[in-house]
Amino acid sequence: MSNYHEPAEELSKQARDFSRALNSLKEEIEAIDWYHQRVDVSEDEELKEIMAHNRDEEIEHACMAIEWLRRNMPGWDAELREWLFKEGDIAHHDHDDDDDDASGNDLGIGKLK
Repeated sequence: MSNYHEPAEELSKQARDFSRALNSLKEEIEAIDWYHQRVDVSEDEELKEIMAHNRDEEIEHACMAIEWLRRNMPGWDAELREWLFKEGDIAHHDHDDDDDDASGNDLGIGKLK
């Protein structure tokens, strides 16, 4: 079964690499979730420690995939710089350089200047 939504032979090598990275990231995130759930319910402390270690390695792998995407796929660098390592409310993060309508009536397309 292919992960492609378009014919693979029509996709550029770069698009196929992006798909590989994105699918790897999804798999790492899924593994993090599985390990974390197992850590949460396990009653054996040694087993919990092993699974927590495995979870943390999957987090490392996910971060490496994100960094590759940041370096290679358009849009990732700007969005990560905008959203990561900021203080305050995540859902209502204000863009430092935006002059958006405070009523929320902007069209969400950015400045037209």
